[in-house]
Amino acid sequence: MSDRPSVLFVCVHNAGRSQMAAAYLDHLAAGRIEVRSAGSAPAETINPAAVAVMAEEGIDMAESRPKLLTVDSVQDSDVIITMGCGDACPVFPGKSYRDWVLEDPAGQGIDAVRPIRDEIRRRVEELIAELTGADR
Repeated sequence: MSDRPSVLFVCVHNAGRSQMAAAYLDHLAAGRIEVRSAGSAPAETINPAAVAVMAEEGIDMAESRPKLLTVDSVQDSDVIITMGCGDACPVFPGKSYRDWVLEDPAGQGIDAVRPIRDEIRRRVEELIAELTGADR
């Protein structure tokens, strides 16, 4: 069992919001937090606009792939952050559940996805500070 906190980001397709959040958390936490992402109905590929706006931040998501949400991924996480997946996420006692209401980047261009990315970064920075006790 890891002594690092673990976070699971969940959205329906695991192709945009949850992937950007996981990429930011992995990048900004620098190994201090275990990171997972999944979707209740994963897409075939990651949203290309999400890949492009994260590349602007120096974060490469080109090789990322949507993953199916499993009971194990929820059970193995301390914090579960949902992003529009509704009731698809199993609930276990002792876990911290949060819902981040964010616009869906699906079908949107880069200019529309940038503000979503920026809001995700802001929330991820707050999450890192909360989980590690670090001031960011």
